[in-house]
Amino acid sequence: MFVLNRDMADLLENFYLPFGGKLNPTNRWVQLAAIIPWDKVEEKYVSSFKSPAIGQKAYSARIALGSLIIKERLGLSDRETTLQIQENPYLQFFLGYTAYVDEVPFHHSLLTHFRERLGLEILAEVNDWIAQAALQAEREVEAKPKSSKRDRDDDDNDAGGSQLTMEVGDAFSIPEEPPVVAKKPRNMAKKLHVLPSTAAPTAEVMNKGTLMLDATCAPADIKYPTDLGLLNHAREILEDIIDVLHRPHVGAMEKPRTYREKARKSYLSVSKQRKASGKVIRKAIKKQLGYVGRNLRIIEALVKYTPLTELSKRHYRQLLIISELYRQQREMMEKKTHIVADRIVSIEQPHVRPMVRGKAGANVEFGAKIAASLVDGYAWIETAQWDSFNEATTLQASVEAYKQRFGYYPAVILADKIYRNRDNLNYCKTLGIRLSGPKLGRPSKEQSEVADRRQERQDAVQRNAIEGKFGEGKRKLGLGRIRARGAETSLTVIALQFLVMNLERRLRVFFLHFFRLLGFRDLRWV
Repeated sequence: MFVLNRDMADLLENFYLPFGGKLNPTNRWVQLAAIIPWDKVEEKYVSSFKSPAIGQKAYSARIALGSLIIKERLGLSDRETTLQIQENPYLQFFLGYTAYVDEVPFHHSLLTHFRERLGLEILAEVNDWIAQAALQAEREVEAKPKSSKRDRDDDDNDAGGSQLTMEVGDAFSIPEEPPVVAKKPRNMAKKLHVLPSTAAPTAEVMNKGTLMLDATCAPADIKYPTDLGLLNHAREILEDIIDVLHRPHVGAMEKPRTYREKARKSYLSVSKQRKASGKVIRKAIKKQLGYVGRNLRIIEALVKYTPLTELSKRHYRQLLIISELYRQQREMMEKKTHIVADRIVSIEQPHVRPMVRGKAGANVEFGAKIAASLVDGYAWIETAQWDSFNEATTLQASVEAYKQRFGYYPAVILADKIYRNRDNLNYCKTLGIRLSGPKLGRPSKEQSEVADRRQERQDAVQRNAIEGKFGEGKRKLGLGRIRARGAETSLTVIALQFLVMNLERRLRVFFLHFFRLLGFRDLRWV
């Protein structure tokens, strides 16, 4: 059963602390709570329940989303997140508590269910609400005429600081939007749900703004895969499964021989070499393939006496994955190639795929590929999927999403050279959009091209902003190693990283406005 929680207006003023005092309204968690549209999140969150009016009372959307934001923002484990919430009254206020409670808010395993219920689609919409509201508030502040020094002096003589209160309220205000009808989740290979623009329609809208596009990989937390290591791990799992299937027949049936000691010794003789030759590695892989194939045939024979229902869910799932892994490795061995469709690189996370990036120090990464866009410092996930794709194919969908968000097309698109194919160039030319990068074909040596080269260098400098956004997520928030294990929950964690990055950006801009109110009028956020 889910109950909507609407009485949050006076939560800060009436929050009860048993040891006395009041919460500081300038605390970062108090400010973050004012940015997030909790009512809209609850409406989306309740739609994930099959029967909201039946069953035990569920935790509110503020607790579900807030606890996930705390975890990702502070880089904590699930267990540590619940302990931090227990110890910190500001974190409890952020979750919607009306008073400080010195006990664990919920069992740490519930965070997994929160990630499953929210999902990538809902978090993408929440990110859209926050980013659009922040951009609209910033543009309104910039559009206000700057007051003269005399006016600022008069305001300083006023009692109560009314100007500061007004500016803070404007900075955290979230504009009213028309209700959005919830849609069914779509394939991750398609573009994510985009909210309609809140701007008033005009008769003739010119292209405005700059759209930055790029793609990155969010590596999964797996061991670096090798064919030999995967086959050895598969062999060890199959030996455990054989032990489980033979256990009911101990004493009545002779246990099949698996040669596990010999196979282990053969694997270690190669894996411990500092630099084994290709011939030695191929011979070792062929041996491990033989051991894995033998174990699979033994399991097939044991199934006649012991049903597979004796296996745990984990063992049964691993058996299916190893069967496909064996087929792939055998196919590559016979064809003498290293390429196969939907290649498995982890038995624990079979959805992870190799992504060839061609970068220094990380030629191949293993994780989900993300196509993202950046507008005035706020990031959106345009496409996220486990299979590799050409990011150039997402440009047109990203431009249409920009149009749907803001009501007009961008004037400039800053993207990598891979985006400059003929289809994208013709598409941008039709809409009057300038796509950064050099022209197709042989470079010109005419002197008239000097201005174009200068523009290309300037575009490359500005495009570093989206690279810096990826660096912020990977170095500060954990986008560089996704520790979730499920396919859907991993994408949820990635969406949470982008949401937290936008919240951090909103807080930084708010503090910039705060300093401007104190007299530092020449400050600008880059």
